[in-house]
Amino acid sequence: MRRLPSIALLLAALAVPLASGLGARRASASVAHESPYTFEQTFGTALRLVRVDLGFKIVEKDVASGYLLFEYRSPESGGRVTQGAIEVVNGRAGVHVAVQLPAMPQYHEQVLLDALVKKLAAEHGDPPKKAPPPPVDAGTPPPSDAGVP
Repeated sequence: MRRLPSIALLLAALAVPLASGLGARRASASVAHESPYTFEQTFGTALRLVRVDLGFKIVEKDVASGYLLFEYRSPESGGRVTQGAIEVVNGRAGVHVAVQLPAMPQYHEQVLLDALVKKLAAEHGDPPKKAPPPPVDAGTPPPSDAGVP
């Protein structure tokens, strides 16, 4: 009978860090998109969206590192200011874009990202076509008379 309270205490002690870890994970969520446009097109369009179209204050930007920090104001929050970030990183499949608004529900991030995707298409048209990869040789040996006149 003495083991039951100690097992319950152990389970309770393990549950607290697990629950707090799950809560923290939700707060740092972000939405992401693989942009088919160039880094310069994507970063410049994100900057114009945040500063010009939405009128948010830019706190910090670093083009070389590909990030943009800004003050986000939602009409739903009564003008309350929260911090936001957009990261733009070159990748193999294109340009990776991540939007983070840690203090807001995730749909705010998705709305910003959707606006960026729409603005990219409106400003730059169809994304540039990628060259198809070169065909892979099936391992056929070259003809034996190659190079013989």
